[in-house]
Amino acid sequence: MITGLDRFFGVQQAGSTVRRELIGGLTTFATMSYIVFVQPTVLAMAGMDFGAVLVATCLSAALGCLFMGLIACYPFALAPGMGENFLFSFTICLGMGFSWQAGLAIVFISGVLFVFISLFRTREKILEVFPECLKNAIGPAIGLFIAFVGLQWSGIVVLSSSTMVKLGDLHHGAPLLALAGVLFTAALMARGFRGAILVGLLATIAAGLITGVLPFHLQRTPLSLATVGRLNFGELIARWRDALAAILLFFFLDLFDTVGTLVGVGTQAGYIKEDGKLPRAERAFFSDALATCTGALLGTSTVTSYIESATGVAAGARTGLAAVVTAACFVAAIALAPVVAIAGTDIGPAYYAALGIEGGYVGMYPAVAPALIVVGFLMLAPLRKVKWDDVTESLPAFFTIVMMVFGYGITEGVAAGCISYAAIKTVSGRWREVHPIMYIIAAALVARYAFLQ
Repeated sequence: MITGLDRFFGVQQAGSTVRRELIGGLTTFATMSYIVFVQPTVLAMAGMDFGAVLVATCLSAALGCLFMGLIACYPFALAPGMGENFLFSFTICLGMGFSWQAGLAIVFISGVLFVFISLFRTREKILEVFPECLKNAIGPAIGLFIAFVGLQWSGIVVLSSSTMVKLGDLHHGAPLLALAGVLFTAALMARGFRGAILVGLLATIAAGLITGVLPFHLQRTPLSLATVGRLNFGELIARWRDALAAILLFFFLDLFDTVGTLVGVGTQAGYIKEDGKLPRAERAFFSDALATCTGALLGTSTVTSYIESATGVAAGARTGLAAVVTAACFVAAIALAPVVAIAGTDIGPAYYAALGIEGGYVGMYPAVAPALIVVGFLMLAPLRKVKWDDVTESLPAFFTIVMMVFGYGITEGVAAGCISYAAIKTVSGRWREVHPIMYIIAAALVARYAFLQ
């Protein structure tokens, strides 16, 4: 029986079911729910009100997911991006001295630029000219990046003053909880259970509460709309040179974050076919750009496509219905903020203190970590398509992977892959194999590192 939802989103045509889409949307939200509290924490450092940013985060994420689900009909979730939020607080506001109101204006302008180039299919063209070796490497690179984040958030891998990272304390409850969650989720997958990732995540939360690894505490956060429409363009005019540099920083970061995410998750979901094109790519890019504009107006930093969408895809999501479900979850999160906080409980400070590690630490969310680790594993399959016997193909794929993981950013991995691909094809005398646009992209990325970083 075909329901209205099925007809509108083409669920059966996509090889899915309404049930899978619901589970996929819930799974995606569960794995990215940490942003509901991480985003206000980061932007509060720039002087913004915590409760107001929390509301702006949920509303902007909900609108972004709706845009993607209804306009592009993809199960990709959007929310204020990690990386962009730190750039907003530490570089734009604290480093360059802009007020947070001016920072929002900078984000809005970058969003308008994205809308403009999306209308002219510029970002879609960039996606199409990416060589196969990079398309087959970006997804696995994102997978390893997700897994690395999961290992950090579980405490399985921790900071080290001598080697940067090392194995954590496996006598502590956090890493043991995460490992148990991975094992339980893998067991469900081995038995062919469709909702394995979501059930595994919920089971990990339950086990964490029962064992006391996750503290059960409900706290009331005063909510407001104090950041809505508070953009300050006058400050940008007075400091136009600094403002232009800041706009370009956000431009490059969001551009290649989005391209990388759509290539990686799109490949995993089977959207990118042999012709290398992503169907409805212009709609996906337009939805992403529109979300950034609305996010700035609501009072939050750049809204972008989330790599955690891969968890929903792994759970079976294939249409925009899953994104609409994720949007509904973000709206509900405003009222249920204290409950959602349990899944995103950051137990990092106490854990690192017990290890005697001082200074900055990577936040720990052991309930979410198993889902990230499992999804990272699932995204490695396209690596077998890389021509490893051709160094002009395999080396760019290698650089994409290692720089995304160890450079700790999707943009860094994509940039390394593009630059190395153009360079090695040229020096080996095979420059005709490189699309002219790829040379332009590589040159722009080199200029970004030379002048903007």
